[in-house]
Amino acid sequence: MIRSLLIANRGEIAVRIIFAAKELNIRTVLAHSSADTDSLAFRLADETVCIGPKETKDSYLNIGNIISAALCSGCDAVHPGVGFLSENGSFASAVIAAGLIFVGPSPDTITLLGDKISSRKAAAEADVPVTPGTENKIGSIEDALKNASSIGYPVILKASAGGGGRGMRIVKCPEELENAVQISRQEALSFFGNDSLHMEKYLDHPRHVEIQLIGDGEGNAFHLGERDCSIQCRHQKLMEESPSPGITDEMRQSMGEDAVRLFRHLKYKGAGTVEFLVQDGRYYFMEVNARVQVEHPVSEMVNFVDIIKEQLLIASNEKMTITRSLDSIRSHAIECRINAKNAGKITSVYLPAGAWVRIDTHIYEGYTVSPFYDPLLAKIIVHTPDRQTSIDVMIRVLSLLNIEGIETDADQQLQIISSKEFRSGNFSTALYDRLFSERGSL
Repeated sequence: MIRSLLIANRGEIAVRIIFAAKELNIRTVLAHSSADTDSLAFRLADETVCIGPKETKDSYLNIGNIISAALCSGCDAVHPGVGFLSENGSFASAVIAAGLIFVGPSPDTITLLGDKISSRKAAAEADVPVTPGTENKIGSIEDALKNASSIGYPVILKASAGGGGRGMRIVKCPEELENAVQISRQEALSFFGNDSLHMEKYLDHPRHVEIQLIGDGEGNAFHLGERDCSIQCRHQKLMEESPSPGITDEMRQSMGEDAVRLFRHLKYKGAGTVEFLVQDGRYYFMEVNARVQVEHPVSEMVNFVDIIKEQLLIASNEKMTITRSLDSIRSHAIECRINAKNAGKITSVYLPAGAWVRIDTHIYEGYTVSPFYDPLLAKIIVHTPDRQTSIDVMIRVLSLLNIEGIETDADQQLQIISSKEFRSGNFSTALYDRLFSERGSL
């Protein structure tokens, strides 16, 4: 069993990992930047090590400093959390080369799945339906025009090595393509150090549905049901729920079986997610997130399982506690991400609790929200017997939530979940734009 764990991350996910590790009697060491010495994770970890200044390139993305911190503090494992280096195959390789345990998939798996072209090929090999698109990276503009004509407009350009909406451009006609390729390449190079692009058919009103999985690295894998992540702003998820109100039981079963088959094909180790787009009664593979995701609590609640603990058990070569896939979801969970709109000091906090409510957060009264990192402040998770009750409870929580000193998006989340469209369950990734184009900008 892992004895001592370096947490190479920050914010609420660092706190979440500390809690899970402590319950397994694992010593925790937090790798932090100089800007995070007032963080809750800093207070909760057994030990802390500064890995650099506030700039991420010199701290949370500094592979050498992170590995040195792990070795110098006597750790035998590294958990990458989410974001930063969590899906960096070179980082995973460096951790293993240093004689440490990497809590996550193998470096080869991370590298394969981190490239959208190779991950699409892996999905196709496992007989998972993929969106029509290019099989190789886009070359010249002439090549792009030829591919777009073959696929059929509208198309979407994507950074092959990216995610989070960066390097993505929707192209509706040939006249828009050249400029879109140039902008996407520049953005991809800036964010990911790689300007390669690929192209897919653009689905204009899909649902975004993902399957949570756990694999032991030996070909055994199980799924924990689906999460609907269709509430998004500029490709950034705002709200997730499980089960999805927009798919049938037959599609749920088929999608889960396809995702499991892909993970078994990959001999995937640890927690991961297969993401799909669903439209007009069909679903299409989009990508794999080779890590735990921000929205993992939704799946934890409906499964009564601790996904972070499962990661740590599997990395320790212990048996995972999950022995079968989730056949059906008999309860309902919703997560709302509360994000800061500006940096500043939090002068007062009230996080409503009560029955059915879980809150994952790293903030407290007096905490200063940094302008240098992700704006996520808290995740409010509601878990009840059914969807309508979950919506009602979430409305109560969001109505009472109070964070003073900075501006958050809680009011906008309340508008979304209170809308008749959301309550009906009949919506797509276009809901956010439709709601706020009618009511005014957020």
